[in-house]
Amino acid sequence: MANGPGARLVDRLFRISREAAREALGGRWDIEGVMSVGFCGALDPALRVGDIVQEGVLTLDRVAVTAAEKRELRERTHAAAVEMESAAVEAKAREWGVEFRCVKAVSDLASEDLPFDFNRYRDVEGRFSRGRIAAAAILRPARIPALMRLDRNCRIAAEKLGEFLTK
Repeated sequence: MANGPGARLVDRLFRISREAAREALGGRWDIEGVMSVGFCGALDPALRVGDIVQEGVLTLDRVAVTAAEKRELRERTHAAAVEMESAAVEAKAREWGVEFRCVKAVSDLASEDLPFDFNRYRDVEGRFSRGRIAAAAILRPARIPALMRLDRNCRIAAEKLGEFLTK
């Protein structure tokens, strides 16, 4: 199941999905584990776009936007990467008494700033508004190349994630 960024979406979707899964399974609960799969930002400077991270992942309910913020998070937590939902997914797995696994692919480097503060373009539940991001790009055309680089990086990360998951 897909949930999108942030703990609120995880909680909402898992509440709905657990009951739907039970109903689909005829009242049985045959789930052995839960996996949080998606993108992450590198905090470890050695990580490259598309690298797979399974340990040392820090969860925040916001995007780490600047290289300075990523450096501070690395120094404070020693985490390899940062993302927005695996801690909430792990909490649900514990609540359900099933195994948990985190698999994330790097979409942005520790040394780079993101083209926008994407936190400004999230709705109340935490979803990113593509329309608002596009409008921001139109108003700041100098940032479009960086936005296109992030898009390319996300495509690379998605491809590497898919390769990892099909092994």
